[in-house]
Amino acid sequence: MTATQPSAPPAPTASSGDAAPTALAPMTHREVLEALTGLLLAMFVAMLSSTVVSNALPRIVTDLHGSQTGYTWVVVATLLTMTATTPIWGKLADQFSKKLLVQSALVIYSVGSLIAATAPSMGVLIGARAVQGLGVGGLTALVQVVIASMVSPRERGRYAGYIGATFALATVSGPLVGGVLVDSVGWRWCFYVGLPFAALAFVVLQRTLHLPVVRREVHIDYLGATLLVGGVSLLLVWVSLAGNQFGWTSGTSLALVASGLLVVAAAVLVEARFAREPVIPLRLFRDRTTALATVASVLVGVAMFGATVYLSQYFQLARGMSPTHAGLMSVCMVGGLLVSSIVSGRTITRTGRWKRFLVGGMVLVITGMALLSTIDEKTALWQVGVFMAVLGLGLGATMQNLVLAVQNNAAHADMGAASAVVTFFRSMGGSIGVSALGAVLSHRVAATVTSGLQQMGVATSSNESHTIPDLATLPAPVRALFEHAFGAATGDLFLIAVPFAVLALGAVLLIREVPLRTTILKDDELAPEVSAELGVDQPGGVR
Repeated sequence: MTATQPSAPPAPTASSGDAAPTALAPMTHREVLEALTGLLLAMFVAMLSSTVVSNALPRIVTDLHGSQTGYTWVVVATLLTMTATTPIWGKLADQFSKKLLVQSALVIYSVGSLIAATAPSMGVLIGARAVQGLGVGGLTALVQVVIASMVSPRERGRYAGYIGATFALATVSGPLVGGVLVDSVGWRWCFYVGLPFAALAFVVLQRTLHLPVVRREVHIDYLGATLLVGGVSLLLVWVSLAGNQFGWTSGTSLALVASGLLVVAAAVLVEARFAREPVIPLRLFRDRTTALATVASVLVGVAMFGATVYLSQYFQLARGMSPTHAGLMSVCMVGGLLVSSIVSGRTITRTGRWKRFLVGGMVLVITGMALLSTIDEKTALWQVGVFMAVLGLGLGATMQNLVLAVQNNAAHADMGAASAVVTFFRSMGGSIGVSALGAVLSHRVAATVTSGLQQMGVATSSNESHTIPDLATLPAPVRALFEHAFGAATGDLFLIAVPFAVLALGAVLLIREVPLRTTILKDDELAPEVSAELGVDQPGGVR
C-alpha cells in the first residue's frame, strides 16, 4: 500500500505471486487528508446511526407500543449484525478493493435506514436496524483498515485526532439533532438524516481514495462466518430475554446457552482446522499484544456500551427531560472524549509510546463508572455532567489506542483481519453488555414499579410494569415512582459495569509495550532492495 512520508516504505504491488513488495509513490500529507475526508464522512455516518437515534428511542418505543425488551433490541440488533460481520469485512479488505467495500457498506446502511424510517412496528424496526448494522460493521472496520494502509503506526496517532474529532462531532450532534427532530418533525427523520452524509461520503471516496488492489485467489470461510453469527446470536437472545420472557434457570435458558456454546465451539473448530482462510485467523492470538488487547476490548465493550447506552433513557425517564435537553447532556462525556483522543494521539505520534495512555485511560474509565454508579433521579445535574466527562476522558485515551497497539504488531497482509478482530470483540462485548444490562434494568424497574404501585393500592400486570411510559400522561405519584425506578436502576448498571472495567485494566497492564514502527510494512515483509533504500537492516529495525 502507500505511505504518508517519503521515509515510509513502499507498498505491495497488485500481484498474485509471492514476490517481495516493491516501491510505489508515497502519498503526501495533503493526499492523505483528501482521502481521509471521505473516510471520516463514512465514520461520521457509522457513529450517527446510533447517536441520532439514542434520544429518540423512548418516543419510538412508546409510539410503536414496545417494551423495555424492545428498547434493548433496537440497540442490540445493530450491535449484533455489526459485531458478527466486522471480521468478515476485515477479511474481505485483505482480498478485495477497500474503496468498493466501504462504498458497499454505505449502500447497505442507506437501505437499512430507509426501511427503519418507514417501519410500522417494532419488529420491522428491529429488522431494519439489523440491516443498518451490516453496513455500520463494514464502515467501522474498513475505515481503520484503510487508514492503516496509508499511514505508518507512528504517524497514525497524528490522524487519530481527526478520528476522535469526528467521533465526538457525531456523538455530540447526533443526540442534539435527534432530539430536535423528535420534538419538531418526528422520530422517523432520525433515520433519514444520515442519508445525505452517506451519499456525500460515497462521492468523496470515489474521487479521493486510490489504493492498489492485491489480486489473489480468494477463499471466504462462509461456514465459519455463519456459525459465528449463529452462536453469538443465540447467546444474545438468551441474555436479553432471560428473566422476563423465561427464567434464568429454565429449560429454555439451558437450551439457548447450550446451543449457543455448541455453535461457537463449532465455529472455533472450523476456523482452526478446516478453513483455508479463516474469518478470524486464530494464529493472531499467538501474539501477546493482540490476545490481551482483545480481552481488554471485550471488557471495555461490556462496560462502555452496556452502561452508557441507557443514559439517554435516564435523562428522559428519570429526569423528565425532552430529547433535545437530553442530547445537550451528552456534550459532557463527548467533550472529555474529544480532548483525550486528540491529546493522546498527537503525543503518541511525537513519542511513539502508547501504553501510558491505555493505562491512564482505563483508570479514568473505572473512576467515571464508579462515580456514575452513585447517581439516581435526585443527583445534581452538574455532578452527573462531571462524572460523564471523567468517563469520556478515559474512553478517548483507550478505544483507538487498543486498535493501534494491535496494528503495530500485525503483518500488513493481516492488517484487515487484525484490526477487525479488536473491533469485533469490542462490539461483541458491547452487544453482551447492552443485552445483559438491559435485562437487569428491565427487571429492576419492573420490580420497583410493581412494588410501588401495590403500596399505592393500584393493580398492575407484569406487562404494564415492563413498558416504557409516557411520563406526561401519568399522575404525579406514579410519574415520581417511574422516575425513581429508572434513576436507581441506571446507577446500578454502572456499578455492575465497574468490575469489567477493572479486569480490562488488568489486561492492559499485562500488555508489553512495543514502540510504534515508522513503516507500514514490518521489517520482515520488506524486500532486501527496499530495505536498503529505506535504511533498514535485514533482519533488524529502522536505523
